[in-house]
Parts: sequence; C-alpha cells; structure tokens
Amino acid sequence: MNSSASDHSSTSPLGGILSAILPGLGLLVRRYPVQMTWVLMVGGLLGIVTWALGAVGGPGAGWFFGMLMILPWWCLQAYQAYLPTPQGQLATLRLVWKRGHDIRFLGGLFLWTALMDLYIILANPEYHLSVFCTKPTGILGLLFKVQSPVLHIAIGYGFLTLRRWALFVFLAYAGFGILNATSNFVCFGYGRIRTVFFISLLAFTAYVIWRRDCLVTQSR
Repeated sequence: MNSSASDHSSTSPLGGILSAILPGLGLLVRRYPVQMTWVLMVGGLLGIVTWALGAVGGPGAGWFFGMLMILPWWCLQAYQAYLPTPQGQLATLRLVWKRGHDIRFLGGLFLWTALMDLYIILANPEYHLSVFCTKPTGILGLLFKVQSPVLHIAIGYGFLTLRRWALFVFLAYAGFGILNATSNFVCFGYGRIRTVFFISLLAFTAYVIWRRDCLVTQSR
C-alpha cells in the first residue's frame, strides 16, 4: 500500500462530520484538546466580531461578515478534524491553500447560490432581473433569470473539480455582472442588495484572479 492510500485510510470522516455539526466536537472526540481549545477561541472571537458588527451596522453587516469569515472558518475546522493528524489551524490553512480547497469552497458557494436562484425563480415568477437599466419580460426575461442558476452550477462544478475552463466561464460571468451592476447603479442609484452583490463580486473576482494557478496548473 502506498503512502497516499495509507494517509487517506487514516483520515477521520466522523471527526469531520462532528465538527461540521458543532465546532471542535470532532477534535474533542478524537482527543485533541489543544486544537479544540484553539478552535473554540477563534470561534468565540469571530462570534464577538459578528455581534459587534451587527450592533453597529445592523443585521446585514453581521450576516455579510459571517458569510465571508465564519462560514470558511467553520469548514476549515471541520477539515482540520478530518485530517489524519490534526494540526493547528494555520497549518491546516496552509494545506487547504496548497490543495486548492479554498477554490473548491467557492465552488460550493456557487452551487448553494444556484439553489437559492432556483427557489427565487419558482417562488416569485413575477420577479424580473434588472439588466442594463431594463427589466426584460416574457421569454427574454425568463432566459435572463435562468442563466443565473445555470452559470452558477457550471462555475460551482468547475471550481469543485478545479477545471481550467471554469476560470474563463467565471471571468465572463464576472465581467458581465460588474458591467451590469455599474449601469444599474447609474440608473437606479444605491440599493443594499445591489451594493452587497457588487462588492462581493469584486472581492470574489479579485480573489479568483489571485488564485488562478489552482485552475490553470492543477488537475485533481
């Protein structure tokens, strides 16, 4: 048996699942109290920051911070509990970076977003997307609504599997989204959802471009 197979067989799916349910639980069950303590300390700090942001900027600010920081941290500590020999969170983060799991995490977010898109389309059939200062209806409007979950599914799958083509699909999607959001700002002015989407898209685009080597050079 080679070493990679041995490493895989010694991972702990149970530890990962338990920590996904409750942070630190998998590490506690596997008897890694030091690592568990650090997980709880970091989680507590993130919780305090989330509460403070919610108190100052409203629930939306706390939710936005949770999506950007707490959700990735939650997945990180679950992956830490899954590893054959759990190390500190910084060491786990370096391993995640090396293996491109951060891009896979973004892929998971895109798939989740696709499900939300489908729910919105089905629950609100009268809703129409704003496309370059217009709100197309009829067949054209339906096509614009459907393209969103379709692209999110394609990008999500491509990121999860670290496919080269996913980078180009994402860049085309991001370019259209940035241009569309900019024009809608000019026409309709400030809007909370519009602003959050625009800032998130800029941040995601910058990050994916920064980490493009995961998609261009790796094949896993």
